[in-house]
Amino acid sequence: MSADAGAPTDTTRDEHGKTFFGQPRSLANIFGVEMWERFSFYGMQGILLLYLYFSVADGGLAMPKPVAAGIVGAYGGAVYLSTIIGAWVADRLLGSERVLFYSAIVIMCGHLSLALLPGLAGLGVGLVLIAVGSGGLKANATTVVGTLYGEHDTRRDAGFSIFYLGINLGAFFGPLLTGLLQDTIGFHFGFGLAALGMAIGLVQYSFGRKRLPAEASKVPNPLPRSRYGLWIGIALAGVAVIVVLTLVGVIRATNLSLVVIIVTVVAAVAYFAVILASNLTDVERSRVYAFIPLFIASTAFWSLYQQQFTVVTFYSDTRLNRDIFGWEFPISWVQSINPIFIIILSGVFAAIWTKMGERQPSTPIKFALGTAIMGVAFLLFLPFAGGGKNSTPLIAMVGILFVFTIAELLLSPVGLSVSTKLAPARFHAQMVALFFLSVALGTALSGQLAELYSPQTEGWYFGILGAIAIVIGVLLALAAPWIRRAMRGVQ
Repeated sequence: MSADAGAPTDTTRDEHGKTFFGQPRSLANIFGVEMWERFSFYGMQGILLLYLYFSVADGGLAMPKPVAAGIVGAYGGAVYLSTIIGAWVADRLLGSERVLFYSAIVIMCGHLSLALLPGLAGLGVGLVLIAVGSGGLKANATTVVGTLYGEHDTRRDAGFSIFYLGINLGAFFGPLLTGLLQDTIGFHFGFGLAALGMAIGLVQYSFGRKRLPAEASKVPNPLPRSRYGLWIGIALAGVAVIVVLTLVGVIRATNLSLVVIIVTVVAAVAYFAVILASNLTDVERSRVYAFIPLFIASTAFWSLYQQQFTVVTFYSDTRLNRDIFGWEFPISWVQSINPIFIIILSGVFAAIWTKMGERQPSTPIKFALGTAIMGVAFLLFLPFAGGGKNSTPLIAMVGILFVFTIAELLLSPVGLSVSTKLAPARFHAQMVALFFLSVALGTALSGQLAELYSPQTEGWYFGILGAIAIVIGVLLALAAPWIRRAMRGVQ
């Protein structure tokens, strides 16, 4: 490993020579809590849409499919939108490490609510707690991983790929096990297993917190105590506005995804404006401008990718042949196909980036490839569009989700990494939150788009969305030289 003048010593980063697959040892601890959080998150999400639109006789809430898809998209967008809150609390009040720990407790309570409270009450309380907790954990887990590396440590992208492996181990086992419980003994047992998984992650993380670098607990831009009252008032006012808008019918189950889209766009514009208006160096300001086209491409990517939890679920219920030797496996198991490929290929991508070192493609080119390949994945649905029930062979879905995975590995872990590299010193966690805002916007858009899907028009649906993503990828590739110059030395 080559060291740079700005990086901490090896004993600080690698804990006296002990490493985790060649990475700082503390990566294992964050790897573990994120793995169990993703187990609970994707385990619950794998059966959430089914819970919403399955009949009451089958244990569901019997919602219309478009409404159910919109709720799932809105919930997913709210998860990533909540990273703003988690990042702000980390940067101004508690530091990233403590926010991560407390968020894990909130998530566990959310899953318990889904498991124990019946009907719409459990759904509302559970999804709100999980969204808020997941937002706090996601932005700050990524930030804590970033503290393990110096600015020019070439292991960084490889380390984030290994971190991403932990995410997808949880994402693989979660839908398998919760889906099996849902299919055999009921939805609330599946939600209960998700709560148990988060509890395991919380316990293992608590034992290793002391080994993390001091920087992980640092509050970069402390809020003066004189302003505590102002921000408490703002928070209470925000909650009151949401409650009132819900009571008067402005916010409804039928328009939740649209509401989240509007809020996310406003939040993203405001966030960029606040950061750029702050006291930044010329290099920092240029790097923030460079992040804007990456933000747009990321939004386009996630608006397609997150349809795994809406359109792909509908498609798996009606079009996919799920028969294996006379047994039809649970619908949610399709959600575990992508994580299998992530588990297999994340190490391969990490090795490739490590081997190539400074010769690897630049971040804008990786983003461009990821967005365009995601568009290609949607086009691969076209040969099967308009088919009958169980008309799509399982091997075809496996192949399509393999292409999903290639696109994801080119963009998602790289996006997490570049957000820590481009972040101004005073907005470390909040820059990561900006990346997650692109995921929030894309996820909410995925729910809104899914409302347009129907078996009768799916050819046009997959074709148009796939073509748009490819065009965005090409445009980003053409803009890559300008973006690289604006990144000021960050690759």
